Amino acid sequence: MLYNIVGKNIDVWDKTKEAILLKMGRIEKFFPDDAEAVITLSVDKSVSTVEITIPLNKRKIRAEVQADDMMVAVDKAVDILEGQVVRYKKRMRTKVRQGSDSYMAEYQSILIPEDTLDEEPLYKIERVKHFEVKPMDAEEAVMEMELIGHSFFVFRDGETDEICVVYKRKNGSYGLIEPEA
Repeated sequence: MLYNIVGKNIDVWDKTKEAILLKMGRIEKFFPDDAEAVITLSVDKSVSTVEITIPLNKRKIRAEVQADDMMVAVDKAVDILEGQVVRYKKRMRTKVRQGSDSYMAEYQSILIPEDTLDEEPLYKIERVKHFEVKPMDAEEAVMEMELIGHSFFVFRDGETDEICVVYKRKNGSYGLIEPEA
């Protein structure tokens, strides 16, 4: 695996790089030799943030963890990535078993042994909700979202007639997701 370790507002020393490479060794075996992991380290006040992104064919797996200690954050991020790659392999196995040959290359590129994957279904949808998608602007959608106490709200844009989503961000501000043409 190839590594690109970058520091934001922080100098990344050789010892830190060695420690990160050692921890990444746990999941390195799951990826092809030419896979590239981008590891971004940053420190804001006393909080360390580790972001690891690994492209896989058409998809990316990513983990972002904040902790007081940089190496604790790296450990947690590697744990998250390990779970994600196992779930991804299971998803690809399901697609291959359903006869979709277009997923075979992706399935074979993830080097997790088949016998380590359980047969339990990957996802189970427990509830389905139906609701009217009303035309409105983004500000009105935020107001509706706040009234019902959810962290997101689906609406139809009154001007473009497209389905959009407003959501509450971690920092308390709001985001808008619009479809591309």
